[in-house]
Amino acid sequence: MQYEMATFYHRFAWKEINEKCFGHKTFYLAAIEGNQLRGIFPIIFLKSRLFGKILCSMPFMNLGGPCTTDRETEDALLDETRKILEVNKADYLEIRSLSKLNTSLPVAEHKISMTVDLANDPEVIWKAFKSKHRTNIRNAYNQGFTTLTGGEELLDDFYKILAESWRSLGTPLYAKSYFKEITKQLAPTISIFLVLHHDKPVGTAFNGLHRKTVEGLWAGTVAEYRRSDANYVLYWEMIKHYCEAGFGKFHLGRSTVDSGAEAFKKKWLAYGSQLYWQYILGRTREIPRLNVNNPKYQLAIRAWKRLPLKLTKRIGPIIAKSIP
Repeated sequence: MQYEMATFYHRFAWKEINEKCFGHKTFYLAAIEGNQLRGIFPIIFLKSRLFGKILCSMPFMNLGGPCTTDRETEDALLDETRKILEVNKADYLEIRSLSKLNTSLPVAEHKISMTVDLANDPEVIWKAFKSKHRTNIRNAYNQGFTTLTGGEELLDDFYKILAESWRSLGTPLYAKSYFKEITKQLAPTISIFLVLHHDKPVGTAFNGLHRKTVEGLWAGTVAEYRRSDANYVLYWEMIKHYCEAGFGKFHLGRSTVDSGAEAFKKKWLAYGSQLYWQYILGRTREIPRLNVNNPKYQLAIRAWKRLPLKLTKRIGPIIAKSIP
């Protein structure tokens, strides 16, 4: 199915990854007319005592939703999801999409996707940066930051950095086996970057490659380097690399509107596109608020930040697999 709207997150490999690593039940819907595939709709079913029964397309990812050729097919797929919602007695279905579905479904618009338009010659982008931004990048190189690019061979360092970074943010992280399975199932469409300070790994990014688009999946910096210029070298090296490799767009991941993350990404000439998180409600009657800005989770977040890293690595995956 080669539709322009199909994304890295619509790849069929995610079905086995979610089933194998998390034990989640999956529903990969397909609309077929004769011998023609008209649409697909990947859905993952998450169950936990903490967060309830949630259907999501796609959990842990930036995007998902139905990928169709027409309105009629989209409606048929949505009708089928309502049956799945009812049979499984789920609280709701969350659909993450770049475009608003042609329905009256309730929608949350607090997230945007940040995109950099790449060029064949990275010098074109360099010259378009503000002079202060170019100075910050040069200063970062002068501080001794360098980068490595690779795949599964960098996974250990990637996970070590991400585990420390997410703990310091108060967020549980998935098991390393999850990332290992992704590199296994989706290689060679995965690339990992490390930023080093005098040979010490201090920052990282994990990206997916789909056609001419780069998807920023995860990134992190160890706490002591979060206020350093490490990310200036990391992001510039990634942009250069993907320009020279012939990619056209670099999605830097989703950001909350008017956040510090959005402001930092704009420095790289990234522009925002609205994300539409729409809901088919089941047992719950209002849009859920499973995000760090919800006051009910602030106490847990503060407590998590104080836990030993070794402990968060052990219990984090148990919690993280249930947070879409």
